[in-house]
Amino acid sequence: MPVVVAATLTFGPLAVIFGLFGQPALARAMGRLWGRTLLWSWGVEVTVRGSAPSGPAVYAANHASALDIPLVFAYLPADFRVLHKRSLYLVPVIGWYLYLGGHIGVDRSNPFRARRSLSRAVARIRGGTSVLVFPEGTRNRESAGVAAFKRGSFVLALEAGVPVVPVSLRGVKRIAPRGLLRLRPGPVHVTLHEAVATDGMPVEEAATLAERVRAVVATGCQEDAA
Repeated sequence: MPVVVAATLTFGPLAVIFGLFGQPALARAMGRLWGRTLLWSWGVEVTVRGSAPSGPAVYAANHASALDIPLVFAYLPADFRVLHKRSLYLVPVIGWYLYLGGHIGVDRSNPFRARRSLSRAVARIRGGTSVLVFPEGTRNRESAGVAAFKRGSFVLALEAGVPVVPVSLRGVKRIAPRGLLRLRPGPVHVTLHEAVATDGMPVEEAATLAERVRAVVATGCQEDAA
């Protein structure tokens, strides 16, 4: 815990400062160092397989634990912004980093504001920004498998006309079965699967696309269910 606190209080304010002064690349570098420091301190060994496509994409990952956040910031080999609950902006340091880093907050309590946030996200994706989503919605604590993916994240990809990259975070539930407080050292695998093209696919097929991507992610996480 001392390392976690020290890393957050060191890299967090630096990321905020870089964000304030219009240096997003340096802000993201601080986020990457923060994530890697935390994972190192917890004894988490990370293996990354696959690569990011050129150009913007929607990255869709399973969500098993709070460990997923430092994991993707540290090791996802892409320049991306996270689609997250707007309420996270209220969290000191981390919320400021998300806001100043240009990550996309969605107000889930208000359908009109949520839709407006998603429309802005579509515009940013079309402008070249990749987005990471956790389509299960909340952390899937109960099941060893991958829960159903909500269609909203895939509407983003279809409206923006960009591919979806399935991302499997495997091993997370094994080393953090009850959250970070009971985390035990061990290996975690991040797999970027082949991108799923959305060319010519209508928005009405978002649910079909969601299930197709979920199946790929679930296959990459099968070891967790064993």
